[in-house]
Amino acid sequence: MPLFEIAIIAIIQGITEFLPISSSGHLRLGSEMLGLSENTLILDVAVHVGTLFAVVVYLWRDLLFILLGLCENLRGRRHDGSRLAGYLVIATIPVVIAGYFAEGLVEHHLRALEVVGWTTLGFGILLFLADRMGMTILRVDHLSIPHALTIGIAQILALVPGTSRAGITITAARFLGYDRREAARFSMLMSIPAIGGAGLLIGLRLVETDNPVLTHGVLIAAALSFATALVTIVLFLRWLRFAGLGPFVIYRIVLGGLILGWVYGAI
Repeated sequence: MPLFEIAIIAIIQGITEFLPISSSGHLRLGSEMLGLSENTLILDVAVHVGTLFAVVVYLWRDLLFILLGLCENLRGRRHDGSRLAGYLVIATIPVVIAGYFAEGLVEHHLRALEVVGWTTLGFGILLFLADRMGMTILRVDHLSIPHALTIGIAQILALVPGTSRAGITITAARFLGYDRREAARFSMLMSIPAIGGAGLLIGLRLVETDNPVLTHGVLIAAALSFATALVTIVLFLRWLRFAGLGPFVIYRIVLGGLILGWVYGAI
């Protein structure tokens, strides 16, 4: 694959993975519009590893808090860090189960560009409603089993390209009354097992092909996705400190409308 295509895929993945606009939808759209080659398995692994490292680097304090909590649990002491780890497990289980049973359905029937258009538009409107109607009083400290499970079930919808894993989990958290920044923070914590699991599955497929060759292009993809994802995380959370999700809603509605107009021949 040409270096230009590798760079485009890595940058798209890095920018869109943690924003509520759908990385899978943008990769599907970018491939269609720019005539990019199909992503190779090793490139998929590279960009997943890059974005995974970015969120781990940014949330290292939360991860250390969780690790300390688990250590305290082993000593028989209660700790909020282990409680947060439990909520992450609860929130991750639904998408693991759904992904196992629905992988074929998504791969063969839900990757059409018109699906991306409708999900981009529809879930953009849902994000708007959640951001307008949801209260902003809860923090990650207020998580409960029902809330973690609700957000986790919502994440199942992100299996469909265009929905956005970040978008649907933030939407669910906002409907439950979580502060925008706190909703995004828990969404990013949820992304660690989600991205790690997806990268592991792709990696296992890569091993089965018996061709796991590291090239300079793959290393560039990992580095680019890491850098762009880290910058995006920092800017996104700073934005949410002072403003709302309106620009992302507008972007999704406009993009979804353009995609549907293109698919149905109106553009």
